[in-house]
Amino acid sequence: MTENITLKELAGMVDHTLLRADAKKEEFAKLCEEADSYGFKMVAINSFPVAMCRQFLKDSPVHVGAAIGFPLGQTTIENKVHEVKQSIADGADEIDYVINVGRLKDGDLAYIRREMTEIVSAAREGKILSKVILENCYLTDEEKVQVCEIAREVKPDFVKTSTGFGTGGATLEDVRLMKQTVGDAVKVKAAGGIRNLETALNMVEAGAERLGTSSGIKIVSEYKDKFGDS
Repeated sequence: MTENITLKELAGMVDHTLLRADAKKEEFAKLCEEADSYGFKMVAINSFPVAMCRQFLKDSPVHVGAAIGFPLGQTTIENKVHEVKQSIADGADEIDYVINVGRLKDGDLAYIRREMTEIVSAAREGKILSKVILENCYLTDEEKVQVCEIAREVKPDFVKTSTGFGTGGATLEDVRLMKQTVGDAVKVKAAGGIRNLETALNMVEAGAERLGTSSGIKIVSEYKDKFGDS
């Protein structure tokens, strides 16, 4: 695996994350500066600071990503769609939305399909990328497959393992299962608990093409120490 991925490619998979409720303006400024300096793909933030981070990154190729219905997913479809549209207006390049886990646990796949369809459609209209957060720690393997099968039809850009705020984060088994289910139709993002290079590379090996983490700098530094700047 390490022979097939360069430092630049690895950094370009990182969604540099700051989702704490108490994060201050100076921390968002630092997040954006770091993302630009290290060549990360995106800053992953809540929807409120999107406009601010768009300004910080106005001359940078780094994307601004808004977390929608975060972290519980327990808002209506209409509210989530409105949040997507507001985030687009504020300058978001991507959105990561949390599914309504309760509706999935109730077996209401029609709701999950409608929610995904409307949110992905809003993102497409705004010409931005969309990611669907399953929050796998609460789901059975059957439920994970069900959401991924819907995603294979609706075609968001990514399915994502976790918010990082649940009872567990990304696992290799989940990444493999999700990738096996969506195939090449949708990409997979691993998030939650990715704190070192070994874990990051294992997630990529399992099929992840994005990594949501607040440890991106540590991961890149470990890569440099182990393999140099290649």
